[in-house]
This record gives sequence, C-alpha cells and structure tokens, in this order.
Amino acid sequence: MSGASRSGRPAGRLRRILDRLSSSQEDVHAEDLRKDSPVVDCTRIRDCHDRQIVTVTGTLRTVTLRPRAGVPALEAELFDGTAPLDVVWLGRRSIAGIEPGRKIIASGRIAENRGRLVLFNPKYELRPVGQE
Repeated sequence: MSGASRSGRPAGRLRRILDRLSSSQEDVHAEDLRKDSPVVDCTRIRDCHDRQIVTVTGTLRTVTLRPRAGVPALEAELFDGTAPLDVVWLGRRSIAGIEPGRKIIASGRIAENRGRLVLFNPKYELRPVGQE
C-alpha cells in the first residue's frame, strides 16, 4: 500500500494537502497562526469562556483609542482564525508595536462584556516583524 496508511487515508504530504483543500478559509488561517506560535498551549479564541485564564495568539485587526468611563483605553481586536477577542489596555493611549497587522501572544483572564470576549490589561508578547 504505497502512499496510503492502514486506514486507507493518504499519508504524509498528500494528506496535508487534501486536508487543507477541504478546510474552510478560517480553519486554514487558524492553523497557520498556530504553526507560527512558539507557545504550544495557546487556546483557540472560540474555545475561551468567561473568567477563564488563557494564553491566546493571533493578529491584531484593529487598534483604536476609546476612553472608558473617562479613562483612556487602547482597544485592539485580536483574531486567530476562529473568533475575535477584544484586548483592552486601560490607562494607555498608545503602546509601541501595538498596531493593525501585528501578531501577538496575550495572556490573562477572559471577561465577557456585552456578548463579546475581552482581555483587560493582558501580559503580552509582540511577535517579531518579518516573521509573520
């Protein structure tokens, strides 16, 4: 049985190609983001729940300054291919390197606010530019 495993499925490279062709665009994007991550125990955003402590990784889609209760707040939308997550740094007007298109790894406790998942004041790591 050359090129196939005992289960009858193609093996190795051909199997990966077939899996990729049959996956949705979001699944392919999520898989690419997970491969880029040096942290193997990142949680997919769609699997995050309120009050859970997580480490997530993805690409910042938007970054805006949006005051909350009169306090400056830098908000960014992080997307990992499965779902969006709002990341908020309270008391900050800007953070060097936090910009749309940048990949980051963020850790903290998830909160749910108005039906959206939010990560307030996370510990974060910027992924190097050019390796994205």
